[in-house]
Amino acid sequence: MHLIGHVGQLISHWGLYAVFFVVLAESAGVPLPGETALVTAAIFAGQGKLSLPAVIATATAAAVLGDNVGYWIGREFGFPLVLRYGGRIGLDEPRLKLGQYMFRKHGGKIVFFGRFVAILRTFAALLAGINRLPWPEFLVFNALGGVTWATLFATGGYMLGKAFEHYARPVGIAALLLAVVGAFVVQRYLKAHADALMEEAQRAMPGPLVAPKAGE
Repeated sequence: MHLIGHVGQLISHWGLYAVFFVVLAESAGVPLPGETALVTAAIFAGQGKLSLPAVIATATAAAVLGDNVGYWIGREFGFPLVLRYGGRIGLDEPRLKLGQYMFRKHGGKIVFFGRFVAILRTFAALLAGINRLPWPEFLVFNALGGVTWATLFATGGYMLGKAFEHYARPVGIAALLLAVVGAFVVQRYLKAHADALMEEAQRAMPGPLVAPKAGE
């Protein structure tokens, strides 16, 4: 996405306002680089340009608020719209059925752990609303996920900002390459696991996809 290359400029110019907007929009279902904005702001905090507690508080508030907007949209309007147009953003019928299946089995845990997975971070709240996860349960897991995510990634970015010069050394470059390779391996594993889960969901819920009902 074109915006990713300008996240640093946005935060440099708008500070915490940019962090709030990008994280809120991503959490509500707009595919923006919320995690990139959070880590970038935390790196600035490590360099003394922003306050780390303010970065964490801003990202947490934006994540919780944005997720609640996404939940409401999903609950009130989501199923027919996503069923019709979801394929354009990667939410085709097999993935929607997988979402129903996973929410039936794991409920709010999907909301919590989805905060740490790029695609789920954008769509978890929307899918929670579509699948009629009770709002009190959603709110608890959403808040816990938001504050944990913001604290962990902001702290990591802050430490990176504090020791940024180390990453220009050969050891730092090697560590970065290992991290990239590791991320690729994990991504391939998750994709294979997702394919197996979609097959499992299809076996458990054969037939056409139907709108979830409250309490299912």
